[in-house]
Amino acid sequence: MSDQELLSRITVDPDFFRGKPILRGRRLAVEHVLGMLAAGDTIETLLEEYPWLEREDVQACLLYARRLVGHERVEPSFLKTGT
Repeated sequence: MSDQELLSRITVDPDFFRGKPILRGRRLAVEHVLGMLAAGDTIETLLEEYPWLEREDVQACLLYARRLVGHERVEPSFLKTGT
């Protein structure tokens, strides 16, 4: 599945779920999926907890996060150490 196909699984509607990016119009925010993965949940656990969720949905969340971070700018003052 191409990046564009994966990203098409993520929708944003300012009138739905407070404009947060969600998966396939469902009430599951991308940030929630990423938070569960960061907390140590596996993709398999997520698929069990959300029977409608597909592996490609999780891949879409990871791709979305990578693209956002790829555009992030880190200020030099943030990198200072020893002060």
